[in-house]
Amino acid sequence: MTKFGRIIYFLSLLGLSKMGAQTMGKETILIETSYGNMKVKLYEETPLHKVNFLKLVNDHFFDSLLFHRVINTFMIQGGDPTSKRAKPADTLGNGELGYTVPAEINPKLIHKKGVIAAAREGDDVNPKFASSSCQFYIVQGKIKTPEELKKAEDRINKTAATNAGRAVMKSEEGKMLKAQYDQYKKANIADSAELINKIIEGMIKEELAKKPVYTMSEYQRTSYSTVGGTPHLDGTYTVFGEVIEGLEVIDKIAAVKVDGNNRPEKDVRMKITLVK
Repeated sequence: MTKFGRIIYFLSLLGLSKMGAQTMGKETILIETSYGNMKVKLYEETPLHKVNFLKLVNDHFFDSLLFHRVINTFMIQGGDPTSKRAKPADTLGNGELGYTVPAEINPKLIHKKGVIAAAREGDDVNPKFASSSCQFYIVQGKIKTPEELKKAEDRINKTAATNAGRAVMKSEEGKMLKAQYDQYKKANIADSAELINKIIEGMIKEELAKKPVYTMSEYQRTSYSTVGGTPHLDGTYTVFGEVIEGLEVIDKIAAVKVDGNNRPEKDVRMKITLVK
């Protein structure tokens, strides 16, 4: 990148930071790796995640853990406690500390390149989007076209519809209607089964109507079309900080050779400390 290009890039980062209006904490966190170091600031808008992460850092919990899941143009993930002494063939990603952190999803905290966010279990077993106690990821992503941003919007709305359906079918009324539907289908009473199905569909529409159709803000569109990121994760994972120095390290780690489980073939260890 030319000197002029770097100036424009960092000016764009400054402008986007103001647009997002996130409040940086006073503490600076240093993530050291064999590919270089990253400095991170945590957001004041996500106090539960900030306190939890700082505690783990002060306890030296992350030291010698691996970035165990790396997907180029997507993200780098670490924080699994079982990764510290993992053997090369071990499958990682299930280690936890026995608790979760309540979601602190904020529409102005988005998945632009360089943000740090909490990993979590899937929507089907985690409808409230509670975060992992210790696993986190740092977004790499890529610059998005208008067409790709539209697809991301559609994907988010499709996920919302799926979650609405899950919520209805887990309710007592939903379970009862499903049982009736199954009985009618088994008895080959098509009209009654279809009636029940329409009732269920109506309940799902009512549940979905509680949440407006998702549309990206101008800040999101500008961020993803200039800095890049992973917009389809917005609104479903808690973003709680960002890399303020060392963005190039993300690219270096993301480019390493990985196995079939996206684990780097050569271990990428971390050391995380509080420097200010």
